[in-house]
Amino acid sequence: MSKTPRYVDDVAECVDATLQRLGGKIVLALPIGVGKAIPVANEFYRRAQRDPAISLKIFTALSLRKPQWHSELERRFLQPLVERVFGGTVELDYVRDLHANTLPANVQVIEFFFEPGASLNVAHSQRHYVSSNYTHVARDLLRAGVNVMAQLVARSGPGGRVRYSFGSNPDISVDLLDALAAQGAANVVVIGEVNRQMPFMFGAAEVEAETFDFILEHPRYEYDLFAPPNTAIATVDYAIGLHAAALVRDGGTLQLGIGALGDAVAYCLQLRHQQNGEFREIIQSLGISERFADEVGELGGEEVFEEGLYGCTEMLVDGFIDLYRSGVLKRRVYPDLRIQQLLSARKIGEQIDERMLCALADRGLRGTLSAADFGSLQRCGVFRSECRFDEGNIIGGEALAAARLDDAANRARLLKYCTARQLSGGVLLHGGFFLGPRGFYAALRDMPEPERRQFEMCGIAYINDLYGDAAVLKAAQRRDSRFINTTMMVSLLGASTADALADGRVVSGVGGQYNFVAMGHALPGARTILVLRSTRGHKDKLQSNILWNYAHTTIPRHLRDVVVTEYGIADLRGKTDEQVIVALLNIADSRFQENLRLLAVRAGKLSADHAIPAAHRDNHPGRLERRFALARARGLFSEFPFGTDLTAQEIELAKALTHLKQSTATLWPRIRAVAGAVLRARTPAACRPALERMGLQKPASRQEWLWQRLLVRSLEHSSD
Repeated sequence: MSKTPRYVDDVAECVDATLQRLGGKIVLALPIGVGKAIPVANEFYRRAQRDPAISLKIFTALSLRKPQWHSELERRFLQPLVERVFGGTVELDYVRDLHANTLPANVQVIEFFFEPGASLNVAHSQRHYVSSNYTHVARDLLRAGVNVMAQLVARSGPGGRVRYSFGSNPDISVDLLDALAAQGAANVVVIGEVNRQMPFMFGAAEVEAETFDFILEHPRYEYDLFAPPNTAIATVDYAIGLHAAALVRDGGTLQLGIGALGDAVAYCLQLRHQQNGEFREIIQSLGISERFADEVGELGGEEVFEEGLYGCTEMLVDGFIDLYRSGVLKRRVYPDLRIQQLLSARKIGEQIDERMLCALADRGLRGTLSAADFGSLQRCGVFRSECRFDEGNIIGGEALAAARLDDAANRARLLKYCTARQLSGGVLLHGGFFLGPRGFYAALRDMPEPERRQFEMCGIAYINDLYGDAAVLKAAQRRDSRFINTTMMVSLLGASTADALADGRVVSGVGGQYNFVAMGHALPGARTILVLRSTRGHKDKLQSNILWNYAHTTIPRHLRDVVVTEYGIADLRGKTDEQVIVALLNIADSRFQENLRLLAVRAGKLSADHAIPAAHRDNHPGRLERRFALARARGLFSEFPFGTDLTAQEIELAKALTHLKQSTATLWPRIRAVAGAVLRARTPAACRPALERMGLQKPASRQEWLWQRLLVRSLEHSSD
């Protein structure tokens, strides 16, 4: 990396210079998600398309693309929505060609995490997937011979020294740059592409201009960040969220994943804090307080968050911003180990007083402070910023005090002249990367700098493991951690499947799930909570997500911990196989319980006379819907509690089209649906705006007439 970056305003010039320096063999590292420098990536890809002598290997993850349609009806629905929500984004050319199976032979795209489900049938992606824990990606990039790193960056505003930030993605970039520096790798080109839509984030994300070899900046390369709208939260998701929220301990640490289940947990935590009476009423109605009293009492609680939570999460999801605004996310952590240990042990608060200075003295700061001790305490706000250390003394304005905390008279002098009133520089959340809807990015950009500094972005090694020089500090910060992650399936023996199918095809990736499970077992007071819907639909067939066994495992049974479905909580830690089976049977859908029980009995893992308790034999969706009816009548548990970029009409149409797809997935249901639609000649007035939006108000062909009839039928069904 050069000491002085070259500032360019043309992407072709940047790529030309890189190829001239490195030759025709490029191993290009791009960040996960929205941090990709798309114009730079596209220019490298176009060069490789035109010149077969260039070898281009792209190493990345989560290569996003706009929603795709697979039928004419889907196109009529999606195209206007995509143009409105994603019209300002730029697409990755290699992603288009991956899905079209037209990638040139001299280009490889290697990913360690896919957009969930998007690459199941993309042969190149499946063959070139790397199964790697998130914390090992930087290591794997070095082994792959990375020689170009291209990143979307934020730039500080006018005035003062220009600063840059990795914004959404310091996750791998920080770790990779550290590893390259440690190896003395000089022939690696680092490219920063400035985009003012990227929020400027602090912590390890903030870097000097000298980090880069090239800084590309021009208005023609400004584009909207990829911003997927919030997905609807269903009743089953809210039920899971309520169970999980009751397992979070006040004063603890929270990690959340993306998607409807993560949003549901965030909403339920917010409900627990802001409307505690409503929270207690609904969890009592669902039987959580009674059936899972032991689990809630031992692991979490029902009370409001007096101390609040600290976030330590690989992905900063927009739900954390809502938790911050509602007063749930309010426990700050600090970079000084002694202060953090005292805070975590609840021996001090954030107020700087006699008690704090005495506690610090007892923690090992006896005798004269060193300059390093003074600097560390000053960074946490113990000493005011204008104070300075001078040969064993602390000078504050015109006053001078000895740099000692173990003398009562000197402590009084320090408190009068040198210390602040309260700690400062604390962090509410450490995150590795972020992705979310447009409003989320705007909220981060618009947040005043002092507030935004409390959301510190850093390398994934800091978030996802407990090793290194900061291991003891991280353990002190992560008090009572609850690592809440989604999984796809769980076996009756406690193994889980989150990333791939039985035939080996990858749905998404391991990502950081193993890391959090490992930390859940390593940290005192920590627990890993895997959440999943108890069933899934495949065409017209319902299947259980709790199985006897499965051909692929992400988290092995020896790391089993807590599993949550919409029907309850299964605490599996330290339990025998039979106890694990009993606990998981209790939270399975009742339509599958008996068959699962028999499979366990036949395997000799469950007593033949075991009977599922009566309290757990009514695990049906209808019961959940009835329990939520009263709360919904009071305005709680809406489909989009955090807002959405979809219009009300688009929400209505999305439901109808989903129902139509499900009801015509196989032959006989399709025949029934068509027959019912043909016999329904009437077009209710309420359906006409939706038909107009789909261009079906006045059908111009028999095909359009049938679509109109089917859609009317589905619109009426989804509004029931």
